[in-house]
Amino acid sequence: MAISSGADGLGFLIGLRYATDDEINIPRAAEIIAATPPLVANVLVTHRGDMEWVIETAKAIGANTIQLHGDFSVRDVPQLRKELSGIKLIKAVHVRGPESINEAAETAKSYDAILIDTETPTRIGGTGQTHDWSISARIVESTRRPVILAGGLTPENVREAILTVKPYAVDVNSGVEYPDGKKSPERIRAFILRARHAFEELATSLIDADSVTQ
Repeated sequence: MAISSGADGLGFLIGLRYATDDEINIPRAAEIIAATPPLVANVLVTHRGDMEWVIETAKAIGANTIQLHGDFSVRDVPQLRKELSGIKLIKAVHVRGPESINEAAETAKSYDAILIDTETPTRIGGTGQTHDWSISARIVESTRRPVILAGGLTPENVREAILTVKPYAVDVNSGVEYPDGKKSPERIRAFILRARHAFEELATSLIDADSVTQ
């Protein structure tokens, strides 16, 4: 459903700190990933910080990307890359305040991309809450790696989010769900369509601005 709607990647939530209906087991994730077409990012999304578990799970499901939340040590990144040749690594950074700008810039040095997200006292992702997009925009401006925006995005606010923050990509979960937590085909299609239009609008504005300054 997501791929046919135009999604560039799928997230497989395994090894979370708290119980959630979004978590999937390893055999089911492997089954889905085996059926996905080429050029789709299959992302292991985890809160686990132990390197051996991350390596084993990524191999077991066939992930080509890992999105790390929580306390994964940067010292383990070289070994992770050695064991999982060619894998792309994303690290989550939570936007708490202006101090997150330096944190994101420092984190980005060791990863292929960073994901900026919202946290609450009980959750480090999937909160359904937005954060201060003005800080997110400053993170994008000061970070040389691709920045993926997450946190409370919906079909209703994704255009504003993209035009304000100017991220490389956007990430959505609860914002395209029915009240019962199941994914809504209509909301998925609306989110992707509006996101693509917003990125096109952003690209056009940047090209126009560059033409003026030459």
